[in-house]
Amino acid sequence: MGLDWMPREHGKKDHSRYGSEHWGTEAPSVVYEKKPLKDPKGNVVEDLFVSWIRLNNPAQYNSYTTEMVKGVIAGFENASVDREVVAVIFTATGPLAFCTGGNTKEYSEYYSKRPEEYGAYMELFNNMVDSILMCKKPVICRVNGMRVAGGQEIGLACDIAVSSDLAIYGQAGPRHGSAPVGGSSDFLPWFLTAEDAMWNCISCEMWSAYKMKSKNLISKVVPVLKDDNGDWLRNPQVVTDTYVKDGEIVFGEFKTGSEFKEARAFVSDKLKKNEYDFSLLDAEVDKIVWTFANLFPGCLMMSIDGIRNKKKFFWDQTKNSNRHWLATNMMGEAFLGFGAFNTKKITGVDTIDFIKFRKLVAEGALVDEDFMEQVLGKPK
Repeated sequence: MGLDWMPREHGKKDHSRYGSEHWGTEAPSVVYEKKPLKDPKGNVVEDLFVSWIRLNNPAQYNSYTTEMVKGVIAGFENASVDREVVAVIFTATGPLAFCTGGNTKEYSEYYSKRPEEYGAYMELFNNMVDSILMCKKPVICRVNGMRVAGGQEIGLACDIAVSSDLAIYGQAGPRHGSAPVGGSSDFLPWFLTAEDAMWNCISCEMWSAYKMKSKNLISKVVPVLKDDNGDWLRNPQVVTDTYVKDGEIVFGEFKTGSEFKEARAFVSDKLKKNEYDFSLLDAEVDKIVWTFANLFPGCLMMSIDGIRNKKKFFWDQTKNSNRHWLATNMMGEAFLGFGAFNTKKITGVDTIDFIKFRKLVAEGALVDEDFMEQVLGKPK
């Protein structure tokens, strides 16, 4: 005898946590899409989908505003409980940037000198990182362009990254008034050596996608440009051969001097004309998703969470205290750093005068408006 005699409720319950109120298509926004799952031949698999969460603020290099942070959280939490979703793709609009972090205009013009407000914002930011780490679907970061500062941090929270070879990676905090304590200081030591993680966090150097691949930060790098013959062209700004520099074997360094300037102008011209092609990038994403689709979903997520837990352990230890430090910092160095960056069109410089700053500190000067006026740039 079967179990038909047991009372059972039929139908599906709705576990969605958010409606569509946090998503949009007009920039700046976050776009949430469910795209059909496809097999390796490109055939649509009925009733199964891939969730795409796309940062849509290309005019400001896909930096996230407060409302966009809410959109990311909504996207990940809804994808997490959607039965039809196999995986999540986290990406952004255009070829220039995946994300450059928090919106510095909003930081400078609203959050600066409002520490309680910024603390509340950082609570949202922490929830955004949590929503990625807690998503019960595998998360692929499709790096369509530069992944810098907070963009690097939310990217590191993802499970796997595939990258355009035009992308650059790095932090900007110590140069612009913050610190990479929104995840990078927790996650980078798991990917890089301790010294590489240290230098990447503090130096504000930008590293190429090829250099990051060679250091095992990301899984795959593919070209997105083609030459005049229609053949794929690796990023001409980067040396993609191994060579010796200062006694060290290096790979993926940026070219220098006139050679770099010419390559940069060539790439900029291509991108301005929209002459780029993400088909290789998308093909790599599709391969990974198809691998996920052909695994037991419960075993898959247990395996993923087993790896995530190592990152999450250190993130959970520090996120609350970092939230308070970041809020307090909005009264001083962040006010100066974000202010300098936000007014660079007025002053011609995007940083303060660091040497003057240090000299004033050495004198024991009071950090008042006169102090700040001395280190900030002047209108041209």
